Amino acid sequence: MKSKLMLFIMLAFFVTEAQNKNNFELPVLITSAGQSADAKLAGVIFKKAGIQATSKLMAKDEDLNGIKTLVVVPGFSSKGLGAAGISAEEELARVKALLKTAADRKIPVLLMHLGGNARRKGQSDNFNKMVGDIAKYMIVVKQGNEDGFFTDIAKAKNCPMSVVEKMSDAGEPLENLFVKK
Repeated sequence: MKSKLMLFIMLAFFVTEAQNKNNFELPVLITSAGQSADAKLAGVIFKKAGIQATSKLMAKDEDLNGIKTLVVVPGFSSKGLGAAGISAEEELARVKALLKTAADRKIPVLLMHLGGNARRKGQSDNFNKMVGDIAKYMIVVKQGNEDGFFTDIAKAKNCPMSVVEKMSDAGEPLENLFVKK
């Protein structure tokens, strides 16, 4: 009887560990990579999903202090860069430094590509690829992956990915990713 109970306890532990493998933890920081307005929309999606997160469009290394999950919303916007008063090169450098710090601190990165085709190709894909290459999970609006761009990145690095029909559907995978305490 004791051996069956012990086996059950061990099995329950391993099942729980497997379920939590892709879970992300609070506190969460949401930032942009390319200064599109999509990062603000990610904050709204988190709020609707009941997951507390802090948003900072121009997050820097020091903003990662105490953070357990970094959510990066890639997508180039010349208008957003202008409003932030920075160049595309400065933004690339900021994002590279932030991602390096996250990797060094073992903070998992969640990529949320919400802008569809409007945030693909050209300079946007520089940011999309940079973030995709370090992401531990990706949530992508279907229209932004019609050519398989994100699927290819996910397959190459064995990264799990949820593809949603529209931006408002991104809350469901979020709810499944975050540890409920």
